[in-house]
Amino acid sequence: MSEDKGGTSGSNPTHKEAIKGEDGRWRTADGKALPVSASDLERFTYCPMSWHLAATGVSGESSAIDAGIKQHKAIHESIMDFKNHQFQAKRNLLILEWWYAIILVLLVDTLAVQYIDDLELNVVEFSRLLAAGALSFLLVGMLAVLVPWRKTIGLKEPFRPELNGRMETIDPVFEPRGFMGGWFEGGILEVSMFVSAIVLALHSSALLFADNRQQASYVLGMTTVGWTLLASIVLRRALKSNEEAKRIATENDFVPSDEITYSDDEETAQLLVDEESGLRGRPDQIVIIDSQFIPVEQKTGKVPKRPHDSHRLQALAYARLVETTTGRSPPYALLRYGPDNLHQLMWDEVAKKELDERIHQIQSAMAIGGAKRNHKRAGKCKNCSRRHACSERLA
Repeated sequence: MSEDKGGTSGSNPTHKEAIKGEDGRWRTADGKALPVSASDLERFTYCPMSWHLAATGVSGESSAIDAGIKQHKAIHESIMDFKNHQFQAKRNLLILEWWYAIILVLLVDTLAVQYIDDLELNVVEFSRLLAAGALSFLLVGMLAVLVPWRKTIGLKEPFRPELNGRMETIDPVFEPRGFMGGWFEGGILEVSMFVSAIVLALHSSALLFADNRQQASYVLGMTTVGWTLLASIVLRRALKSNEEAKRIATENDFVPSDEITYSDDEETAQLLVDEESGLRGRPDQIVIIDSQFIPVEQKTGKVPKRPHDSHRLQALAYARLVETTTGRSPPYALLRYGPDNLHQLMWDEVAKKELDERIHQIQSAMAIGGAKRNHKRAGKCKNCSRRHACSERLA
């Protein structure tokens, strides 16, 4: 390892103890890359002096900051509301599927009980056959639970979702697409066996003890009608939740089918970290679009004619964090200004190179200093929230 502490003009270093490695990256004494947050990238790109003031403990003073915090909180709450309605719609539709299956079974039972005598079947023998089938399904289900058959034939263990071909431990930051309680990952065979055993056992008992076929078919018919009414209530709830999810999705420039797997909330959202570069941060949202994890950065306030470089670099930083965390490179990041201004920022080799160079600039400023005002725009200084403490501000 070599150390380069050549003097530079501008601000003093914030990490004097940093050591420059052979790869040119500045690291702490324990070998870790100097930490650079996505917010650091935004501040440094806006103005290195604004970044340095923030790094040395100077708080921003601006009514726009308070307004932005409130708007971001409102956006987060809206996203959580969207996820909740989306989940409620999916859950109710799943329940509806099962209930309609029950209705179909009840309808078949009604007809069977009513006309079984006309088929000239031996009801007692048929009942015993159903009981034997129920016992068989029960035994198969118990064996499937007790015997590690998945491991024997090379399948993964149940109830352990996979993301990108490798086991992940970052739940609930990301939820694997389509994972709804382990029905496919494991358990579907066992559940099917036990449900089949219950259904056959009930039918066996019903046929054996239903002496009054007319009365039994009437009871089953009324039960079918009642279950259909209940199913209609569940359908109404599903449609209502879906409509609310569509409304919120439209307000936030999402497609109703998009899955929000992450939303920034410092109290619950996990900090994403790239150990190699030292980059870290919390995206505003991560959305699954076409099976890809896409980071979304929300910006409040005045809508610019084109994306600010500071905002663009921040959004690209989240693309790097998503790539590092998931092992899959997102095709782009999304930068949003207001409800009707959405920009797609390609995450390609050019963007990756630009981001790496900016991270290196910040880490160099942290290690050897040299941060200073890099513009001559009075308007930029006027809108800086740390103008009050800046010795290089323009008049």
